[in-house]
Amino acid sequence: MSVPWLPSLLRRLPPRGRAVVQTCVYGLGAGAATVAFQLGITWLYRATFVPLSGQPRAVFLLGSLGVVLGSALVVGWLLNSFCREARGSGIPQLKAAFWKDLGCVPWRVAWVKFIAGILSIGGGSSLGREGPSVQLAGAVGSNLAGVLGEPKQNRRLAAAAGAAAGLAAAFNTPLAAVTFVLEEIVQDLNSRILGSVLLASLLGAFVVHGVIGKQPSFTLGAVEPSGWTVYLLVPVVAASAALVGVLFQKTTLALRDQRQHRALVGVPLWLRPALGGLATWSLGVTVFLQTGHLGVFSLGYDDLSAGLANQLTWQIAGVLLAAKLVATIACYGFGGCGGIFSPTLFFGGMCGLFLGGLAGMLGHLSAADQVVLAVVGMSACLGAVVRAPVTGILIVFEMTHEFALVPALMLGALVSQALSRRFLRHNFYDAILAQDGHRIEHLIPPRDLAGWQQQPVSALATRSPALATSLEPAAVQMLLRSHPYERFPVWTDGGLQGILTRAEAQAALAEQRSMQLVPAVTCAPESGVREVQRLLLESPSGLVVVCERNTGAPLGVVTLHDLLRAEMALGGSRA
Repeated sequence: MSVPWLPSLLRRLPPRGRAVVQTCVYGLGAGAATVAFQLGITWLYRATFVPLSGQPRAVFLLGSLGVVLGSALVVGWLLNSFCREARGSGIPQLKAAFWKDLGCVPWRVAWVKFIAGILSIGGGSSLGREGPSVQLAGAVGSNLAGVLGEPKQNRRLAAAAGAAAGLAAAFNTPLAAVTFVLEEIVQDLNSRILGSVLLASLLGAFVVHGVIGKQPSFTLGAVEPSGWTVYLLVPVVAASAALVGVLFQKTTLALRDQRQHRALVGVPLWLRPALGGLATWSLGVTVFLQTGHLGVFSLGYDDLSAGLANQLTWQIAGVLLAAKLVATIACYGFGGCGGIFSPTLFFGGMCGLFLGGLAGMLGHLSAADQVVLAVVGMSACLGAVVRAPVTGILIVFEMTHEFALVPALMLGALVSQALSRRFLRHNFYDAILAQDGHRIEHLIPPRDLAGWQQQPVSALATRSPALATSLEPAAVQMLLRSHPYERFPVWTDGGLQGILTRAEAQAALAEQRSMQLVPAVTCAPESGVREVQRLLLESPSGLVVVCERNTGAPLGVVTLHDLLRAEMALGGSRA
């Protein structure tokens, strides 16, 4: 809904000035929404779990159970009554909206995500705030574009700018916010909207600096690696943290695909987040009663900060890693509202502390060296799941403000990415989209000519072609009346006989003679666009039939028009 006088006021500005003003509005609005979201989560957690942890055991058990289950039930009702798109981290949904809906995100996504995210994460569910901040901020940016008069088909820049401002405000990491949005959502580090994303991220950082402060998320002591021993251990820690991330992704997706679980068929969707909350409570109170640490609940940043300050033993780090991993899998897999950034950073950090503690028992390893390994684990685990290596390095560097960590982070990223690509087909967000029925090659166009030519033809073919299943005059007349097409594949007697053109069919019907077919040119669904371009030049009918490899049955057709339409869409998406 636009404010009538704003668009007319903006139109008086020169194009570049108008773009800058709009981006400032997106960045400031999205940053403010994210900071409010963060403060709401912190307030709810500090008002419940922190005071409860100092109460007698029975009070803590009953009080924490009431907070976790009560908030999870309200979250389940909100998500399934108003906006299911607000489930999970929200980054896959924002990515789909950026490409499929041209950046248009409904307003209900913003308000449902805001309320449900505060209740879910602040109420103790083992999920993160950063992914929800990205979706919330992207939705705010998209709707602010509507207020400024931007049509629904022109809101990609607003959604991307809002997302960058949101992540910059959530993590206090403006550089990582820019690279994440370009790497993961836009998927082009050379995108033309780089300037707008950079400006919005800067404004998001200004907002969080002004309201919360400019301190890093984690404060470290001196963390200069003391020798080559640390660099010999970095690949081991990075590989272990990456494998933890791989395990997390595979298990979470398996649980999230609830069609495979007969036991959940009768459980209403609104009730399922409470199952994740109950699992978190069971693990969280067990760990707290044994160790005195609340890290399984909510973000777990207090315990992660303690670990980076050498205030956790390696045994406790191992316990927190195992419990937090299971709790997060349950919360996300059962449809809770929250992200994976914080949990994967927690997994990696605890993995590094655990392995660093073990290595310290076998040989000399200083406390600073163990912290270096913890930070490497954080970056490696996040990088393996998100598969955005530049973001994984920058986000940890900016969260700690320690430049000395960068060489170790880069080495860890190399190991992490190799293992992630070996064991996972997609990163976490693309895997969510694929599980929800999106075809990634359809959703996101390629970035360059090489990518375009290697794209499978199934991504642009016209599906369910009109087939001529009989050459009897009555059947052909009905086919011509029912479809406006100029060419029809002829499928009779269990095989593809050729191509019937409209001109030939009309002439044969008028002259009462047999119909002459043009030889058919075929290709497999996985054939690349480059090969199909050559086949189109060779095809006497100007048509290529996409056939199933085993049976030869037609699955679709490709014409020069299909290629041109897809190329125009590609050019428009990269503008």
